Amino acid sequence: MKMNQLPKMNMQAKETGCCPRFDAEAWEGQTIEFEDKLFARADTVSFMHIPLNMGSAIKKAFGKIMAVDGSPKDYYLIMSRDVSPWKGEHYFAVTKEIPGLPNVKMTGKFLAKVFEGPYSNAGKWVKEMGEYVAEKGHDVKDLYFFYTTCPGCAKKLGKNYTVALAKID
Repeated sequence: MKMNQLPKMNMQAKETGCCPRFDAEAWEGQTIEFEDKLFARADTVSFMHIPLNMGSAIKKAFGKIMAVDGSPKDYYLIMSRDVSPWKGEHYFAVTKEIPGLPNVKMTGKFLAKVFEGPYSNAGKWVKEMGEYVAEKGHDVKDLYFFYTTCPGCAKKLGKNYTVALAKID
């Protein structure tokens, strides 16, 4: 995949009226490279790694991004990570700096692996991702999750895909 590119998504395929249908095959096993890729960050409060205000934080950040037409047209990506049992960070891929949110540029190489199942499997996915990255001859420098659909859409669609993105350099 080319630098700063992500798999394309049909952003119009929103049979739920909310989240576009996710193509797991387009992400599985990909190596994604960023060089100064622009993201806007939102933070959440957690209790033992369980986000307490994720819905409201995501909606608030999306509102700011949409207000300035800063969302990519042919894909979306929110990379989430726990920085402690009490805090989460969520990085939204954007096309321009977003007023009112921290704007961050990321550089690095990431290995992607797609998982399907409930969010409660995240601990298992962390372990499996570590093994997957080791099999590829790398160490996990940082780990992010891309929750591809909201809980309501996952229920309606019958699938709950999550992409683990392991930073390897």
